[in-house]
Amino acid sequence: MTNSADQSWTHAGHGLPSSEPSLNTTAIATGLQLPAGFAAIAGDPELGPAITTNLARVEKKLREAIANSDPLADATSRHLVEAGGKRIRPLLTLLCAHLGDASRPAVVQAAVVVELTHLATLYHDDVMDSAPFRRGAPTAHEVWGNSVAVLTGDLIFARASILVSELGSRALGIQARTFERLCLGQLHETVGPRPDEDPVEHYLSVIADKTGSLVAASGQLGAIFSGADEAYEPMLVEYGEKVGVAFQLADDVIDVTGVKVKSGKSPGTDLREGVPTLPVLLLRKKAENGDQSAVELLKLIDGDLSSDEALAAAVAGLREHPVTAESWVVARAWAQEAIAALAPLPEGVVKDSLTNFALAVVDRAS
Repeated sequence: MTNSADQSWTHAGHGLPSSEPSLNTTAIATGLQLPAGFAAIAGDPELGPAITTNLARVEKKLREAIANSDPLADATSRHLVEAGGKRIRPLLTLLCAHLGDASRPAVVQAAVVVELTHLATLYHDDVMDSAPFRRGAPTAHEVWGNSVAVLTGDLIFARASILVSELGSRALGIQARTFERLCLGQLHETVGPRPDEDPVEHYLSVIADKTGSLVAASGQLGAIFSGADEAYEPMLVEYGEKVGVAFQLADDVIDVTGVKVKSGKSPGTDLREGVPTLPVLLLRKKAENGDQSAVELLKLIDGDLSSDEALAAAVAGLREHPVTAESWVVARAWAQEAIAALAPLPEGVVKDSLTNFALAVVDRAS
């Protein structure tokens, strides 16, 4: 017998379509590949199978969480889940849970929550950025229009909120504060820095909110729901904030290096869209300080980049300019600070994997 809450949930359209086949966790686990930096997990005879099995459970529950009996809502909600993704945030939740008892069912649910929250933001970000592709597939707004894409993001976040509410008030508070930061980061990116604000500091603050906050929450929730020592939480939060910034900095530098095969991004996407990134911000600083090479390159970057030839020239110029190497130095410094935050953690595969991941995110173009 269902209670009133269950009836409302069903009435809202949640639930597998009648034709939906059962998802097999073992089959999902067989096809999983861990992202770069997590080789130590795969090689551990106990941790490897445990993480892989729980990742498969997360994948299964993700698809169950976004399934909808309404055909349109079901199709739009599945769009990004089925496009794939590295699942880095739930992986960090599951990994950090091994600082305690990772077998607790709430750990997997927390991992599902962070990935659903991430997916919801992607629908919104793609609309605001007018992005044509995500994970190699047309974005939802390209297929169904802006309004449907935004509402799908809202729907997925609603599902995340229902799941996190079942984990208790502390988890709900963490998710709410994280989502607030995600929204503020997008808002501040949209309006740009104040006249009295340093553009680089503004940019770093934006990516700390948009990327670092959810990565930090991912590790923290893993520790909380595994019953790990509370002293680990601030370390994992600091690590997550900083490794998240390092990850986004690396993504932004990769955009201007032309390494499409490794990154999956079309070189120069951010340049063409006018999205501020660290290499360009550093270039503007150099131009303001009288660097003539920076002045000349900015003329190209700020010009018409609608043609592939013009964009390729801008990418090549920025790739060869010293600001790109300087940007990698900044990204690697954030990664090293993330690693330093882990110092008090006990030695073992968890700490090694977190360390290796931080190194991997800033070595993707080497």
